[in-house]
Amino acid sequence: MGDINAIFKSYDIRGLYPQEIDEEVCINVGCAFAKFLLEEDPQTTKIIVGVDMRLSSESLSDQFIKGILSVGLDVIHLGLSSTDMLYYASGSLGAPGAIFTASHNPAEYNGIKLCRAYAAPIGEGSGLERIKNLSSTVIQIPDESNGAVTHVDLLEGFTDHILSFVKPEVIARKKIVVDTANGMGGLIVPSVFKQIPSEVNILYEELDGSFPNHPADPLNQENLKDLIKSVVDSSADIGLAFDGDADRVFLIDETGMPLSGSITTAIVAKSILDQQSDATIIHNLICSQVVEETIFAEGGKAVRSRVGHSHIKKLMAETGAEFAGEHSGHYYFKRNFRADSGIIAALIVLECMAMKGVKLSELREIYDVYSSTGEMNYRVRNQEELLKVVEQKFRNEETDHLDGLTVKSENWWFNLRPSNTEPLIRLNLEAKSKSKCDEMLNVIENIIVAFEESDGNH
Repeated sequence: MGDINAIFKSYDIRGLYPQEIDEEVCINVGCAFAKFLLEEDPQTTKIIVGVDMRLSSESLSDQFIKGILSVGLDVIHLGLSSTDMLYYASGSLGAPGAIFTASHNPAEYNGIKLCRAYAAPIGEGSGLERIKNLSSTVIQIPDESNGAVTHVDLLEGFTDHILSFVKPEVIARKKIVVDTANGMGGLIVPSVFKQIPSEVNILYEELDGSFPNHPADPLNQENLKDLIKSVVDSSADIGLAFDGDADRVFLIDETGMPLSGSITTAIVAKSILDQQSDATIIHNLICSQVVEETIFAEGGKAVRSRVGHSHIKKLMAETGAEFAGEHSGHYYFKRNFRADSGIIAALIVLECMAMKGVKLSELREIYDVYSSTGEMNYRVRNQEELLKVVEQKFRNEETDHLDGLTVKSENWWFNLRPSNTEPLIRLNLEAKSKSKCDEMLNVIENIIVAFEESDGNH
C-alpha cells in the first residue's frame, strides 16, 4: 500500500506512482472522501470524478470510485477533464468533485484535487486533515457496491461557459500559438478556439501522460523554448503555455517575451475594473506591487491574500471579490464559481488587446515597471528562526506576518515564506530598479548564508 502521510499536501493529494500513491490507497481515499462529505451534509448523494491523461489516472480513479460507491454515493464520471472543467462541473451541477491529476509534476507523479459542491475548496485547514485521518483506516470494501456511475460529457457546456466571459467576435484575426504540452489543454483549447475567428496553432496537442516533448510546467523557462520559437518564427500575436491539468496559463508576447503572472493579473484586473469600477480584486502577497497600484488607480478595492487557492477562494467568498490573481499563474473568477481558469484569463487578455488595438508587448509595458527576482528557494533547517533573524535585521522597516515575513521599504519589498513540504525558505523580492533589486538580494542572501553557517542557532 502507498504512503498516506507522504501524499497529503497543503492543498491536494499528490505523490509518486506507485511508491506513494497507488490503487489501494485510492480505495481508502475515495471511501474517506465520501464519508467526509456525508459528515458535513447527510443529504449528499453524488460525487463528480474526472481524470487527466496521466498513465495511471484511469486505474487510480477506478479504485477511488469503488471506495465512493461502497459508501452508497453515486458518481458522475466526466472522463478526461481539465481541473477547471471539474470545477465547472461542480459549480453547474452543485456537487462535490475530485480530479486525478498531478498538475505540472513529471510523469511519474499522480494525485487528486478535491472540492465541495460549487467548487468550494478543500485543503489544509478546510477538511483535508479529516479526509487524511479517515483514509488512514484500512477499509474493507464490500463485493457489491451500493452506488451507481453515470457518464456525462460536459465539454460543450464548459466551452460555452468559458466563452461567456468575452465577446468571441472581438478576438478576430489574431494569430495564436498554444503549447498544451501533451496535457489536458489538448482537449480544452481546440473546443474553445473552434468558436473564435482566429488562426490557432497548437503545439503538442496529443494527450500523452508520458510528456514526450517537455514537462508540462510553464513556470520553468526551459519548457517555454518551443513556444517562444514558434511565436517569433510565425510572427504570432501571442503564445499561451498551459500546465498539465490546464488550469494555469502563462503568456508570451509577439517578441517572445514571457509575461509574469503578476502582469497578467494586472491586465485582467484592469479589464474587469473597466466593466465594474468599484470591484473588489484579490492578489496574493507575492504579486508585483503594480497589481495593487493598478487596482487603486482604477477605483477598485484591493485585498491582499496568503498564497494558495484555498485561502484565496475563502477570501473571495468573504469579500464578494470579482477576480483574484496569483503570481504563479492562477486566475480566479467570481462567475467561475470563484475557481481558477487559465483559458478564461487568456481570452480576456486577447479581448483587451483587440479592443485597445495594441500588441501584447505594448500592453505589458504599462505594467512591467519593477525589477524582481522571481521566486527563489534556499535550503534552511530552521525557517522560523531565520524569519526572526531577518525581521530583527530590518526592524526599522514596515513588516507583517500574513504569510511568512514581508518587509517593505520605499524602494523595495520582499517576502520570505517557509515551504509547507520541504526544508526550504522561498524568497520573492521586488525593487524599483534592477540595481536596487540586485543589492537587496545580495543583502538577504548574506543573512541566509551567515545563519546557516551558524547552524541556524541564534
